[in-house]
Amino acid sequence: MNYIRPLTIGSFTAANNLLLAPMAGITDSPFRVLCLKGGAGLVCAEMVSAHALHYGNAKSGRMLQINPKEHPVSMQIFGSDEATIAEAARNAEAQGADIVDLNAGCPVKKINKAGAGCVLMKDEAKLGRLVEAAVKSVKIPVTLKTRIALTHKEILSVRLAKLAESAGAAAVVLHARAAVDVHSGPPNVPAVAEACAAVKIPVIGNGGIVDAQTAQPFLDAGCAGVMIGRGAVGNPFVFRDIIDVFSGKTPSSHTPLSRLHIYLDLIRENVAYYGERIGVNRSRKTAGYWIKDFPGASEVRGQFVRLDALADIEALFSRTFARVEAGL
Repeated sequence: MNYIRPLTIGSFTAANNLLLAPMAGITDSPFRVLCLKGGAGLVCAEMVSAHALHYGNAKSGRMLQINPKEHPVSMQIFGSDEATIAEAARNAEAQGADIVDLNAGCPVKKINKAGAGCVLMKDEAKLGRLVEAAVKSVKIPVTLKTRIALTHKEILSVRLAKLAESAGAAAVVLHARAAVDVHSGPPNVPAVAEACAAVKIPVIGNGGIVDAQTAQPFLDAGCAGVMIGRGAVGNPFVFRDIIDVFSGKTPSSHTPLSRLHIYLDLIRENVAYYGERIGVNRSRKTAGYWIKDFPGASEVRGQFVRLDALADIEALFSRTFARVEAGL
């Protein structure tokens, strides 16, 4: 079976069917560029509030900005009002997004209290109107990212996939866990398979995918592609590794030392993009994914999270490089 192939979503075609999932606080512009270098066929930005964009929030506005190096990119928006969703979709298109994605799967309480995220699964008519509003407002493809269920009592994957299709979405991304599971537990691939068989638009599988072995069940189930989230944090070349495995090649070897070098480059990119204070703070969030698997890693992480200046961080990493290379 040819697992890796181009992925067509409406009028857009990605070079391959391995996608980076949107992750709040992580999938910003510097990280998206890194994942494209790592073999991703499409990267999805962290979700942006349609409500905040409507009221001119500067931070949210900046989140829509796209680096020319990060195409193809899908811009994810969230909200509960048709007019602001349509406005946000137009803003994303104007900024150069290749695709607009509507979030209807986030289980975070703050998002849900605003009537957005996974609570939209409770009101399918409203969710359909939101998708339609986004579709009618732009010329680029619109996709829906949601989950297979709110709880384990009722699987909604088929209904939600059909809803997305009838509302004009060009594809649907299904996280194969219920909202109550958040990110834990085994993914329910059969529920995603049922959705694949029920609609003609591409269904993209998501949830617990970290390598070729965990991607294969989704692709065997009929998914047009897979979306990788936390499996890419600390290993933005996971996409290339999966391509290599499915091509019969040995995946590229990423040692703790090479991971540290990549991480330092990402920290530098974050500082260049955000400024030193914010750039360093953003980098700290994922330190546990990067600084690991070598003697004294926990000590280095502890030192890193207490540093605020890039020069001090570079000095720490320089010492760490020498220690790791020496096998100390």
